[in-house]
Amino acid sequence: MRAFVCLLVLLLAATTVSAQDKRDVDLSLALGIDISGSIDPDEAKLQRQGYVDAFRDPVIVKAILGGPNGRIAVAYFEWSDSWMQKLLIDWTLLDSEAAIDAFARRLADAPISIARRTSISGAMRYAIPRFTRAPYLTERKVLDISGDGSNNDGVLVTEMRHEVLKEKIVINGLPIMNDRPNPFGFPNETDLDRYYLHCVAGGPRSFVEVARNFEDFPRAIRKKLLQEVADVGPRHDFGLGPLPDGTQLAQAGRPRVRAEEDYTKFVRPEYELGCDVGERRSREFWQRRFGVTPD
Repeated sequence: MRAFVCLLVLLLAATTVSAQDKRDVDLSLALGIDISGSIDPDEAKLQRQGYVDAFRDPVIVKAILGGPNGRIAVAYFEWSDSWMQKLLIDWTLLDSEAAIDAFARRLADAPISIARRTSISGAMRYAIPRFTRAPYLTERKVLDISGDGSNNDGVLVTEMRHEVLKEKIVINGLPIMNDRPNPFGFPNETDLDRYYLHCVAGGPRSFVEVARNFEDFPRAIRKKLLQEVADVGPRHDFGLGPLPDGTQLAQAGRPRVRAEEDYTKFVRPEYELGCDVGERRSREFWQRRFGVTPD
């Protein structure tokens, strides 16, 4: 019994030391990238290169290093089906130009893959424990979801969004208005921007930045990262305010959300077409084309 008590004390001490050793960062940012079947190899390359170029941008580098702690933590994963998520880079400390460059190089060198269906809710579910196990401390946790389609696999996106917000993780969105023909013949979603705004994004100062097509993605990802990293969010909580040229990139002086604040109340009104519109469109498409509905 005495040996057991000693072991328990040692384990508690180790846990305490581990917690104390965690470094404060200005932001923990998880990037979740859509690799579902609606994205062809060329589009996947455009997405990846957009992130690589953004982290090599001198203005973004300056923003990362310009906060109170002078560092952020970033993780990068890809997602498609409800149970298909692929972690490319686990939590990485970006605290110098060399560290940021190394992150961009790792991202550029990672293989590009394409999967099948679109489960935004699966990406959200996957992200929750990643934040729980993050080795850094921060007041700002952001999950960044980018993709070219609405949820059509797994649980309803708003159900999982609620679970993410309960953990005080803000969700920002980057919908890609894909105007290219879908490989499966599925029609393009002209309302994806509104879907992301009402059904995906949530939390204090959350926002959606729209890429009008894949060629516009580099501009959109750069602007979105600047808003997230530099904490130059929308002009008000539920707007899509632009980031004008010359905006000062400063993380200090912004109003903070109280620690006890309930993030789940920071969501837009229900989407007029319903946040299950992706599931309904998917069922209707497969039924009309093949006479079956997907599992």
